[in-house]
Amino acid sequence: MADATEPTPGATALLIIDMINDLDFEGGEQLAPPAIAAADRIRALRDRSDAADVPVIYVNDNFGRWHAERSSIVDHCCREGSRGAALIDALRPRERDYFVVKPQFSGFYATNLPVLLPQLGVSRLILTGVAADICVLFTAADAHMRDYDLWVPEDTVASERPEHLDWALELMRKSMCAETAASCHLSLEAWLARAET
Repeated sequence: MADATEPTPGATALLIIDMINDLDFEGGEQLAPPAIAAADRIRALRDRSDAADVPVIYVNDNFGRWHAERSSIVDHCCREGSRGAALIDALRPRERDYFVVKPQFSGFYATNLPVLLPQLGVSRLILTGVAADICVLFTAADAHMRDYDLWVPEDTVASERPEHLDWALELMRKSMCAETAASCHLSLEAWLARAET
């Protein structure tokens, strides 16, 4: 296991934020189409991460189900009639994936993510998921404050409204030094290679 105090230079983790989701909230209907489109891109990025030995970490709301573990959260979100069932079909977590439950917007707030990432030796993060202007944005801000290099591929995040997505991406680019090139324009391999230069 990596030294908990020294990240491995260039080591990367893929975070999938709130994509295990029933979309059962005000605005969920508007979020569903762009989230489902993003899920396909995230799935492709997850597959490439597997091939590159990049750890995959789901950072997810528990929908107030504090006694629930991973499988019951997944079952809740893909129940019959759930708007988010297509997300689960595309991105169901595997046994080897990490699964971090978060109580608030940021994946770093009151979770074990700040402990897990150093244990994995990670110094760079790829952030994907929903909503770009809420949970992804807050997680990016906390990651930036902790000196993580960030890539937020614009085609792997979604918001209820396109203008909210654009605003969040601009803020992450300008204020958090995040790369936001789409995953179809910047490959995982190219992102990983940047750490070596």
